[in-house]
Amino acid sequence: MNEKELESLNFPDAPKIVSSTFPGPKAAAALALSARTESMARGGGRMPVVMDQAFGVTVRDPDGNTFIDLSAGVGVSSVGRCHPKVVEAIRKQSEIMMHAMDINSSRRTQLAAKISEIMPEGLRGDCITYFTQGGSDALEAAVKFAKRITGRHQIIAFHGGYHGVWHASNALTTGTAYRNGYSPFMGGVIHAPYPYAYRFPFDTTHKSAEQIAGEYVDYLLNTPYTAADDVAAVIVEPVQGEGGYVPPSPEFLQLLRKACDKSGALLVVDEVQCGAGRTGKMWAVEHSGVKPDMLTFGKGMGGDVPMAGVVMRSDLAAKIPDGSAPNTFAANSLSAAVSLTNIELLQDPELKLLQRAHDLGQEAQDYIRGFDCPFVGEVRGRGLMIGIELVEDKATREPLRGENLGKLMNYVLSHGVMMVPCGRYTNVMRVMPSLTIPRSLLFKALDVFRDGLKTL
Repeated sequence: MNEKELESLNFPDAPKIVSSTFPGPKAAAALALSARTESMARGGGRMPVVMDQAFGVTVRDPDGNTFIDLSAGVGVSSVGRCHPKVVEAIRKQSEIMMHAMDINSSRRTQLAAKISEIMPEGLRGDCITYFTQGGSDALEAAVKFAKRITGRHQIIAFHGGYHGVWHASNALTTGTAYRNGYSPFMGGVIHAPYPYAYRFPFDTTHKSAEQIAGEYVDYLLNTPYTAADDVAAVIVEPVQGEGGYVPPSPEFLQLLRKACDKSGALLVVDEVQCGAGRTGKMWAVEHSGVKPDMLTFGKGMGGDVPMAGVVMRSDLAAKIPDGSAPNTFAANSLSAAVSLTNIELLQDPELKLLQRAHDLGQEAQDYIRGFDCPFVGEVRGRGLMIGIELVEDKATREPLRGENLGKLMNYVLSHGVMMVPCGRYTNVMRVMPSLTIPRSLLFKALDVFRDGLKTL
């Protein structure tokens, strides 16, 4: 597909703000109703945007304001919203069958077979998929299965990690907003440093952050008197998401693999946000050459409909008793048909979306570095998973203050661009658009972001 064809899969007027106030009157009324009727425990409840229509990477609100969405619905819309092929798959499947219970169905089994074909080495062709509705569910299942498979109970996760917000998954997640007031969590979780080089707490003069972090996990797993004597699994994001969009070098995962092999713990890679082509490969773990024992997926695999799950080696899956984890709505025929279509688009040799994610992501990083802005501390990422760490002072790396972040967010939204912050200080702006984003819209949006920085 050329750029003109990609542009045709979006509203042609983006970005465009037509209401005299922001949010406009219709959106303001909808926001007021939402505040009275919906829980604000959800992540984006207070964001002053109402999504009414969407096409590709563009979104319209009820007042007719049109936005460029650089968040892809938080990494969900890998092929853009309402892609014509996806819409057609929904139409066709909805006329045949949608809900199929938790028993066998044609589309579900077809999807499981396809997933086996596209898994990274170590799982590909010899794995079993357990389907869920969302990423939190997938991590819950991974923890449950890891305990049953190994007969152990402890889990190692990482500082800055986000693995969901239910019971086991929330115990793994370290964000204060997700934990404060919700304890006690599942016991047996040990958190270790993630190789976040920009804010790593240890001296990296002689060893990299990846070496130190990887060797520390080896120490925990394989040294007496560390209290990590019953570890079932090490669960890690190959590129950390909510913790700041941190892409470690391949050495980190390679060290984890070796440490797990020595101890007998399973290595579980959480690809809910970084998978489905976002980093320029189908799975982010493939950048390291590491063979995982389990892999969790979600977000971009389903796109416009919910789809997630955990994939495990066949020999491990054989240790899970039949019927021990029912899930009524997982991988219904409609979501399976859509996921198959998404995979087809991601692997289309003419679209080359994975290569495009790599090339366009590198171009975008270079462009952002060219802003030469005093508030941009670091630009990092892999593919179209880019983090822009904003600081008050480059020398001290003091995180951007909340009032400045709010000012920046208001600017970009009121000029037709949707971005979602992340990071341990909520000071990392994400550039994570659909892999189908036209270059013209990407750089229009980045120019709005650059202009917003100038107002600080």
